[in-house]
Amino acid sequence: MPRYLNVMRRDVLDEDYYRVLALMELVDTNNWYRKINPYGDHSYSNIESQVNGVTKPSESDFNAKVQELKDAYASAQYQRQRASEYPSWQKQLEKIYDDGIDAWKTEMVDPIKAKYPKPGE
Repeated sequence: MPRYLNVMRRDVLDEDYYRVLALMELVDTNNWYRKINPYGDHSYSNIESQVNGVTKPSESDFNAKVQELKDAYASAQYQRQRASEYPSWQKQLEKIYDDGIDAWKTEMVDPIKAKYPKPGE
């Protein structure tokens, strides 16, 4: 199944966004569901299948998928923090050209990696 969550998004993701992605990932069929109340959110109770042969996932599968997406986004926090602090690729190439790869790594990359370590490091 495709992964629709972009863990590098910097804007704040709300609960409904995770629900939409969960619905998309649980059933790999375009436009398989519709909202019962078109003005409501994408909560489990407001979703029904609109495609013949497509069964609505169980509520427990839906909730598990929403939590999986939230956990995946949270675990990538260090990646978003690093990306926002790394210099542009042009500046990094200039550093490599002027001072070499070892200087680039020790002066530009390693300090940011140390500031925002991967979970478990």
